[in-house]
Amino acid sequence: MALSGLDIFKLLPKTNCGECKLPTCLAFAMKLAGGQAKLEECPYVSDEAKEALSEAAAPPVRGVVVGQGAREFKTGEELVLFRHEKRFVNPTGMGVMITTDMSDDEIAAKVEEANKDSWERVGQQLELKLLAVKCTGDPGKFKDLLTRVAGMTELALMPMADNADCLKAAVEVVGDRNPLLYCATPENIDAVGAIAKEAGSPLVLKAEGLDALAELSEKATGMELKDLILDPGTRNLKDTMEALVAMRRAALNQKFKPFGFPIITLPCEETDDSYFEAASAGVYVAKYSDIVVCSEPAAWMQYPLQVEIQNIYTDPQKPMAVDSKFYEIGSPGKDSPVMVTTNFSLTYFIVSGEVEASKVDAWLGIVDSEGQSVLTAWAAGKFVPDVIAKFINTSGIADKVDHRKLIIPGYVAQISGELDEELPDWEIMVGPREAADISTYLRNYVQAG
Repeated sequence: MALSGLDIFKLLPKTNCGECKLPTCLAFAMKLAGGQAKLEECPYVSDEAKEALSEAAAPPVRGVVVGQGAREFKTGEELVLFRHEKRFVNPTGMGVMITTDMSDDEIAAKVEEANKDSWERVGQQLELKLLAVKCTGDPGKFKDLLTRVAGMTELALMPMADNADCLKAAVEVVGDRNPLLYCATPENIDAVGAIAKEAGSPLVLKAEGLDALAELSEKATGMELKDLILDPGTRNLKDTMEALVAMRRAALNQKFKPFGFPIITLPCEETDDSYFEAASAGVYVAKYSDIVVCSEPAAWMQYPLQVEIQNIYTDPQKPMAVDSKFYEIGSPGKDSPVMVTTNFSLTYFIVSGEVEASKVDAWLGIVDSEGQSVLTAWAAGKFVPDVIAKFINTSGIADKVDHRKLIIPGYVAQISGELDEELPDWEIMVGPREAADISTYLRNYVQAG
């Protein structure tokens, strides 16, 4: 936030009412300045103060919503150049392009595969966000294609054309789905800007060179267009990467408002080599591209990019965690083994994967360790005998099995004695130290009866 705590305090009502759950308005102001409170928590703030504070609190990169309904997504709102400074906010939206010169079968196949591009990884859903529909000639064919595609998918749509008539036709067909209109240029900004403003749709600005793009952005904002996305117009890896870095540095470090918008890149228009396209897309994800449009919805291209996005946009200050409960691996019964581990997502998915691979049905208990791994949680007192015992006693697992054997991770074998005392009715068994050994351990467990 640009304003200090004292600057914010001057705009607050100074009633010290406590309805914001803080004792004084000054304390609330300091929380606001640190990004730890929201202005809406103060019921008495004036409209003038709201306007001033909202403008000061706005992220240097504007947030833009594309699409509508269940498949809409938000892009932008970034605050930092490097994730470790705080976190990255809205994950890169991956898109796929289809064009009017493709055959009907090719279009149907791409849309079908794009709809299926969804993977669950460490408890999160990874999905394609956008379908770009490009007019390569006949405006009538473009309108028909948009109509067809809109009926085949709920993904956000990006109609692409270089003339205002095509984009006007696109708005007539899919305007109610909040499409991302592509694109306004210095030559057509008046006509296309008017279409976007009337439709209330987000708009891509494209110009050759950053100076020209900055001028175009200033003109668009002067037309009261707010939901803008920028295309630097570069169509090779070197120039695109340089433009991405320069634009984001200008927006964040220099507060250069013409570049304070999300950025879109189109590696699908840079090369005919699918592998180089995928590699370029990976670079753009890592270097601030908020939307990346590729030519292929194929999993070999999209899944690695989605994993990269997930890794980059994970909050480094907040470990990924799964719910604390017993999970059924396979179809466990009364005699199935009972295991426990921590709720760090990576731990859970690695362990559960190894249990599944063993072909042994099992009960996998996940203890709330605040998202920490086994050794880290043990050292922090989050995965210790009294915590594990409380989890076992309140989970209801004793009613689901006839035996009383509990398998703990090998890395915390030292707690087995104390856990015996906490759970006197249970036999504490020390499992393997490495997840790779779980399959062998469970098969031996079953054979031993």
